[in-house]
Amino acid sequence: MRRIYDYQIKELVKKLCIQANTVLRRDVFAALKSALKKEKNKIAKRILSAIIKNALIAQKEGLAICQDTGMAVIFLEVGQDLKITGDLYKAIQEGVRQGYKKGYLRDSIVDPILRNFLDFNPAVIHTEFIKGDRVRITVLPKGFGCENKTKLRMFNPTVSLKEVEDFIIETVRSAGPDACPPFVIGVGIGGTADYACFLAKKALLKKIPNSKFQIPDKSKFSNFQIFKLERKLLDEINKLNIGPMGLGGKTTSLAVNIITYPTHIAGLPVAINISCHVLRSATEVL
Repeated sequence: MRRIYDYQIKELVKKLCIQANTVLRRDVFAALKSALKKEKNKIAKRILSAIIKNALIAQKEGLAICQDTGMAVIFLEVGQDLKITGDLYKAIQEGVRQGYKKGYLRDSIVDPILRNFLDFNPAVIHTEFIKGDRVRITVLPKGFGCENKTKLRMFNPTVSLKEVEDFIIETVRSAGPDACPPFVIGVGIGGTADYACFLAKKALLKKIPNSKFQIPDKSKFSNFQIFKLERKLLDEINKLNIGPMGLGGKTTSLAVNIITYPTHIAGLPVAINISCHVLRSATEVL
């Protein structure tokens, strides 16, 4: 059985916190550049150019891409054949604290009632067990300008797909400029209320398709239907004319990512988690 130690986890999380906040994901950066080429609105083009320039400076100088360095959300995929010596969760929390401090990232975490600051952490941790003897760690710093626009609706099972689509589009419309568009929109459909919210957050980790992206095989019906729904919603959302930073244009969203899960016959949970244009995450396998 392969063994790793808690201090290795701590050091990796520390590194990923800094990386996620200073280096924009490749797929997000590519999507912004693609949007700039397609955008016709002059103000929108200027804003997209500024966003791209900001990301380049942040990476070069090792500075935070956004002043809101978010609340650290950690996705753990732990191999069932892996032996971890020490306290896994304590190591993660300490890694977050040290990473945010070393990277000069903003301390934004407070007690929900007292509102006093809590020294950069705790992070929110989601754990899944998988086959193998490795651990995959993803750090997703989530700013709250966009997190505050999260929506959950418990639909009746008899609703049409059109009603679900309208709910997603209206959520984006109501978020407007407040969540710093262009967005990446995570949607979770199915499971229970809490699990749909988890799926919506996890959907933000899906890579944004590029121009060379292959359309899913039609024989895999479920995947193909989700792909079609993602594309349809993206097209409709980009007709809202919210545009970059809410000043108009056809680049309101860079992507709509959907994850589904079986649900109970009596319900249909749908959750939406919006990310601003600074969709940051960093992943490494140990």
